[in-house]
Amino acid sequence: MAQTLLMSAFYFGSVEHYAVIARSGRVVINLGEHYERQSYRTRTSIVGPNGRQALQVHIVRCSGEKMPMGTVDLSYTEPWHRQHLQAIRTAYGMAPWFIHYIDEVEALLVKKYDRLADLDLASMHMVLRWLRLEPAITVAESYVEPATATAEGLLDLRTALHPKRPLPPTVPAVAPYAQVFADRHGFQGRVSVLDLVMNLGPEAPQALLRAAPGLTPR
Repeated sequence: MAQTLLMSAFYFGSVEHYAVIARSGRVVINLGEHYERQSYRTRTSIVGPNGRQALQVHIVRCSGEKMPMGTVDLSYTEPWHRQHLQAIRTAYGMAPWFIHYIDEVEALLVKKYDRLADLDLASMHMVLRWLRLEPAITVAESYVEPATATAEGLLDLRTALHPKRPLPPTVPAVAPYAQVFADRHGFQGRVSVLDLVMNLGPEAPQALLRAAPGLTPR
């Protein structure tokens, strides 16, 4: 039986998020955990003509306060959402499958969500549909204690999947695939799932299951 994943909410998500989801039958998204800066909760990385570029969502900050993810509101004081859309257009306008996905990306970004969690979940469900992945998704509004996760047999990836930390051994790196600017920058791994779908289209699900050399999928 495939293991159930315990994950933080994420903005679009990296290719590795979906690589591990593709090997699982059920995912619990925990909105009761505290918001963490510089994590996948508010950022995703694309590859443009000048190399890697981090796209950062803006939130309403409460200085000095810990904020459960379910209570974090979005800020549209700065037009970050339109900046993200322009960056995605610049990065993938020449990608083979750009035209097939950009309208949905634009619709998601121009819609103004109240909560970060709502944006994250909307982006996740959109990508799951693109990838034809149908895991059972449960949203946990209260914090899931690590001991509880262990007792229930959940694979806890909340702190392990982080853009500034190495991949845990339970999450295989996705093998190199064709990228628009590979001739300039070489293959860029651990990037946004947007990079994968814009470049590979319907072949993206199969690419998720091709682990990088030396790694064995669970």
